[in-house]
Amino acid sequence: MYDRAVDVFSAVVTLFLIMDPLGNIPVFLSVLRTVPVERRRRVLLREIAFAYVLMLVFLYLGRYILQFLRLDEETIGISGGIVLFLIAIRMIFPANAAASTDVLDGEPFVVPLAVPLFAGPSVLAVLLLMQRSAAADMRLLLLAVTIAWALSGVILLSSTFFHRLLRERGLVAVERLMGMVLVMVAVQMFMSGLKTFLNR
Repeated sequence: MYDRAVDVFSAVVTLFLIMDPLGNIPVFLSVLRTVPVERRRRVLLREIAFAYVLMLVFLYLGRYILQFLRLDEETIGISGGIVLFLIAIRMIFPANAAASTDVLDGEPFVVPLAVPLFAGPSVLAVLLLMQRSAAADMRLLLLAVTIAWALSGVILLSSTFFHRLLRERGLVAVERLMGMVLVMVAVQMFMSGLKTFLNR
């Protein structure tokens, strides 16, 4: 029972860090600035729901996707680690964010809020790995995904509050701290995939 709780907690923390809701707050606010104030919460709820559906698709159909593409677990581990490492480096050493604030006119639909900001490539790659390693009890993995998604969703729904509380500097500091942790997660993912490949 204790081991299962630890596994769930570990999965929740990993997914939460990769989703990076605090770091995405400025981008979400920028994308939603063209949306009428009275519709912003509804739009955000819709995008968060789309992201959850996509994560569930990868969670339950991941093994079939891997079989169709003929991808091994170690391939997903190594490539996912590389992608996650690049994302973590960008979190620690952010480039000029001006390009990320240039948004299209009108209401966002799926892109870019649900994908790739919420359910990005690293989240989906980690889900593919998790479902391969936790196939014995998908209920625990579903619980972990739901908790991480709910926590991230609550933070993004309260983005205005957190932006006022932490300000730009506070959000940057938190994002860089999460980026440092993600670097370690990415290296571990890469090394695990490499170890599996070498032991074949």
